[in-house]
Amino acid sequence: MLGGLKRALARRRLKDPAYAWLFEPDRTGELVSIDCETTGLDPKTAEILSIGAVRIQGRRILASERLDLRVRPRGAVDAVGTRIHRLRRLDVADGLDPADAVRRVLDFVGTRPLVGYYLEFDAALLDRYARPLLGIGLPNERIEVSALYYDWRAKQVPHGGNIDLRFETIRRRLDLPPIVAHDAYADALMAAMMYLRLT
Repeated sequence: MLGGLKRALARRRLKDPAYAWLFEPDRTGELVSIDCETTGLDPKTAEILSIGAVRIQGRRILASERLDLRVRPRGAVDAVGTRIHRLRRLDVADGLDPADAVRRVLDFVGTRPLVGYYLEFDAALLDRYARPLLGIGLPNERIEVSALYYDWRAKQVPHGGNIDLRFETIRRRLDLPPIVAHDAYADALMAAMMYLRLT
């Protein structure tokens, strides 16, 4: 009920009627695993440097249907972040304008539910980029991989035991292959594999 009210309110706030299709029921039966590399860890101030996404259809990852975008930030790219995502200002200088990147994400995702690892952070940034265009954030359903893992692992550990939710720990525990590159697309692909293993 509350979800329906929130969607109805978001639909009324939509600034661009060309995106009214975002509120139609999803008929694809697919999901989209998505990840962003950013300039920082504060969703209120960080900027997106790259976006990776891949579609999931049933028990298959559609690796040929992927999104791998570089996004040109307005601010600086700090050295600490560069050590993690290996993206320098030079690497994203030719990237898309953030508004164009969000339009590409909207077209790729459509009405499909989103899957991700700590998806709340990536979704907060995508919502912040989408609001100037749409008046709202992305209305898509969201599925958190670490929550699925927690529920799965909680059945195996003694009551009150610690459950390590780090990305690499989840990957190893689910016996998934290591990723060679730490970038948005590779992380989205790994989150898709985690989702399929856990469901």
